[in-house]
Amino acid sequence: MIRVIRIDQQHPLYTQEVALRVRVLLKPIGIDMDDLDKLFPGSEAACEHIVAVVNHPSGERVIGCVCLLPDYPTKGTAKLMQMVVDPQRQREGIARRLVAELERRAFGELALKSLWCSARVGAIEFYESMGWSKMEDEYQEAGIPHYKMVFEPPSDHRTPEAAEASSSS
Repeated sequence: MIRVIRIDQQHPLYTQEVALRVRVLLKPIGIDMDDLDKLFPGSEAACEHIVAVVNHPSGERVIGCVCLLPDYPTKGTAKLMQMVVDPQRQREGIARRLVAELERRAFGELALKSLWCSARVGAIEFYESMGWSKMEDEYQEAGIPHYKMVFEPPSDHRTPEAAEASSSS
């Protein structure tokens, strides 16, 4: 059974989350966590970390993760970043569950107004299938083609708390 939970940098699963991100996302493009910190100073500590976890005979194992950087670049907007699912577990709906939890947190609990991400070309169809929109022309990030994707939920899909917070701002 897959559980999706929010963790912080002190959580015992954080080390596994970072290892997965380094192995699948960063190392293939020739960067490490120090390089990531130079590209996005302070973002690791500011991010909310959401992980997909399975029970394994050797203990809990992180098989996917995504980071939410609230109020970036402006208040009310957040960046989805560092989305990854273990290659052996892809196409099982894990990424969909991670994004759904990130959206629930962003719009329900944090009362944010919009989300955005830099999506690799191969991920555009995935995000579009979840209601995200491609906003700009292709650009390079870390030497890889990306598109800016944005998601703003219809106002009737926000929780009462989020709707109230956005109407009072």
